[in-house]
Amino acid sequence: MKLSVIILNYNVRYFLELCLKSVNEAIKNIDAEIIVVDNNSEDASCQMVKDCFPDVILIENKENFGFSKGNNIGVSKAKGEYICVLNPDTVLPEDCFEKLLQFSEDKDNLGIVGCKLINGHGDYLPESKRKIPFVRAAVKKLSGNPEDYYATHLGENETGKVSVLVGAFMFMKRAVYASVDGFDEDYFMYGEDIDLSYKVLKAGFVNYYFGETTIIHYKGESTLRDKFYAKRFYGAMQIFYKKHFKKNHFFNLMVWLGIRLVYLFRRTPVSKNKTVDGYLFVSNKLNPKLETVLNKEVELKPDLDTKLVLKNTEIIFDANVLSYKKIIDLIESTHQDKSITFKILPKNSNFIIGSDNAIARGEILNFD
Repeated sequence: MKLSVIILNYNVRYFLELCLKSVNEAIKNIDAEIIVVDNNSEDASCQMVKDCFPDVILIENKENFGFSKGNNIGVSKAKGEYICVLNPDTVLPEDCFEKLLQFSEDKDNLGIVGCKLINGHGDYLPESKRKIPFVRAAVKKLSGNPEDYYATHLGENETGKVSVLVGAFMFMKRAVYASVDGFDEDYFMYGEDIDLSYKVLKAGFVNYYFGETTIIHYKGESTLRDKFYAKRFYGAMQIFYKKHFKKNHFFNLMVWLGIRLVYLFRRTPVSKNKTVDGYLFVSNKLNPKLETVLNKEVELKPDLDTKLVLKNTEIIFDANVLSYKKIIDLIESTHQDKSITFKILPKNSNFIIGSDNAIARGEILNFD
């Protein structure tokens, strides 16, 4: 088997359904398997997987083991030469894995490969490629100055060597993952991807950012960034520093002070209420249930000219008609106007879904 896709899920049933539908399209021409590890969700995630995706391998944990252990459980069941650790709140283009396999096959000492991530509003996510987060860089990052935290030597659409990739999408050979003992289970949430990236580098492998494929990451859905994010993030950084750097009392004091100062003075972002004056449905046939659930007229647009979209418009993409790659491309080309928002109607589904920012829960509207 060529590829195993491991998706760790926790209480994001509808985002998981959208993710699985996009992954299914992306592995159509590849000898691959999908493994969903559920961390004791309280929603209907597991039943949805059983009903809608009978070919998916489902592992139902009886408690929430966190990111590291949950993914390690999934990888332990994988059979693929390559693995992809994937967040459930992502959407992949159909050619994603074919491109990555083609890129990876001729690389010596291949470590982890990441790709370009955008959020549900189409904004590029700079954590797609990062540097090793030494103390000063990590403190500056949460203080609002990420200059030394992100890998800015590469453009977002370029490809090249980087140090750290993001845990929402990590593609690598299963043997590489095993050689460094996978994710460190001392981490529960945050920091695991930094630690794994660094372990892979220290083992002599080369990590790459591949900017030639783009995925959506509805950032914040599986791990909502509330006011305690800074505390959790720096707790993870403390584990990282203790594990990988020599003990130094001054160093430890700087970490301790950085955590507390940022936690005390960092303001929690406030999500703004959006205004929607009109809806566009990009499809070849209007869905009458849309107008009912939205309680407003919906304009059908078989061909979307992104330059003519009015302000305060919400665009709904029909994945029964459009490829996920096309949807991602259209979101990227329209995102400059921050008043325009996006939803996706997944293939053969009865809901629309989207997320407008990283500090609020996504929005799901059911037709039933």
